[in-house]
Amino acid sequence: MSTARAWQPVRALAQRRAFSTTPRALDNYAFIGLGRMGYQMAKNLQSKLPPGDTIRLYDINQSAAEKLAKEMKTQQAGGAAPEVSTSVAGAAKEADVVISCLPEPQHVRSTYEALLKDIADLPPRSQPRLFIDSSTIDPHTSSTVRQLVEDKLAGQGHFVDAPMSGGVVGAAAGTLTFMLGSDKSLVSRLEPILLRMGKRVLHCGPQTAGLAAKLANNLLLGIQNIGTAEAMLLGVKLGLDPKVLADVINASTGKCWASEVNNPVPGVVPTAPASRGYEGGFGIELMLKDMKLAQDAARRIDLQQTMATKALDVYERASKDAECKGRDFSVVYQVFDKTNGQGP
Repeated sequence: MSTARAWQPVRALAQRRAFSTTPRALDNYAFIGLGRMGYQMAKNLQSKLPPGDTIRLYDINQSAAEKLAKEMKTQQAGGAAPEVSTSVAGAAKEADVVISCLPEPQHVRSTYEALLKDIADLPPRSQPRLFIDSSTIDPHTSSTVRQLVEDKLAGQGHFVDAPMSGGVVGAAAGTLTFMLGSDKSLVSRLEPILLRMGKRVLHCGPQTAGLAAKLANNLLLGIQNIGTAEAMLLGVKLGLDPKVLADVINASTGKCWASEVNNPVPGVVPTAPASRGYEGGFGIELMLKDMKLAQDAARRIDLQQTMATKALDVYERASKDAECKGRDFSVVYQVFDKTNGQGP
């Protein structure tokens, strides 16, 4: 990621409204990737777009796209007209805005290679297309895809990264926070689109800056989670009531999201995954993925990371434990407890 240009500190962007007396141009959208997050994001986007707009849906699992389109039509009271596409190129061909939310870096790259083949030779548009990738991938792949878009579309398309925070609950409620990496000149076009799926947009800097912020945050979260689990286990083994210990930590300097909201000890926070058998929440496999992406980004810039390396090892071993698979990443507390605090 280039450091040649200085950027202003991250700022939250508030939604703006514009009024016009001239007829509005109708917009076409494509949403690619309808997993647990993308499904809910596309649903919110469609419902908040003005009538007359179109949103084309694509997922490798076509039944997911068909199910979502049916829900949209059933519940539609205004909003964009939904259509199901059978290919990424079909979804993107007429789109002014393409939004992707995909699992892995290779999926993002192959998706954009496929859709660009069919749209690269289309006539120029009144304004360049927007390609918004909300996948959590490594900055290197994202930068490579951006260059691919620039090379193929010759100024007729802008690729930006906009990973999000808030989980499936936030996606369903439309309360996501987007970490945007784009040229400042594009923010005024991007912001209203993202605010139809979330409540906050943080412009972090140029393209890949959003991903850099997301990976740095999740790296810290992963380390905090392990530290909280070990601290809570220490207190419990020394005879402390875990709720009392949590109250002390959360009134003191050890307070963090992992201790206050997502406490790893069952029964301490009733709404936390730990209190329902570690079901739901942020899966340990997803945390492992993000830790690996952060480590890959660090290696590319020759950055040594002591705690991150140790934390990655914990998540790698815990994710292989049959009792941890598919559970919230705070389940490492259970692993530590089972092995007397020595790690999995």
